Amino acid sequence: MTTDAAGRDGGRDGGRGQGRDREAVSKFVESFAAQLVEAGMQRMPARIFAALLSSDSGTLTSAELGELLQVSPAAVSGGVRYLAQQHMVAREREPGSRRERYRVHSNQWYEALTNREAVIKRWEGALREGVTSLGPDTPAGRRMAETLAFFEFVDGEIAQMMERWRARREELFGGESRQE
Repeated sequence: MTTDAAGRDGGRDGGRGQGRDREAVSKFVESFAAQLVEAGMQRMPARIFAALLSSDSGTLTSAELGELLQVSPAAVSGGVRYLAQQHMVAREREPGSRRERYRVHSNQWYEALTNREAVIKRWEGALREGVTSLGPDTPAGRRMAETLAFFEFVDGEIAQMMERWRARREELFGGESRQE
């Protein structure tokens, strides 16, 4: 039987699983969330993400998240909305139910970084306009051109890094990483 971060099995009944030290898992969730907050993520989305990541199924309902994290449905809703906008979780409907489950994918970091690539491309376009409007020979134009060159460099490095990651992931996990 697989269990999630709260010690529940991966099935629909939300029953209690065996073999998990719930206190240790809770400490991990809060510790990892604190690291994400330190890196700039909002606190509630960080806690939700850590809870989903630590669940064997990779999915939890709003009620399960609220119970696990001891927070209100509104807090879960706001946190999930942020994570969905960042492409870090997906909402899924349970077949035959109106309940939504929230899923963290095995490739969430890849998806999040890929989303950042699109942002970087937009920044590059804006910076090109800035260089043109400020003039490339002005102090501000040179500063803008250097910033543009940095983002172009980062964009190229991310693309190469993602290719290396796909190959490494295949080597380590044999393609698609599966949820248990």
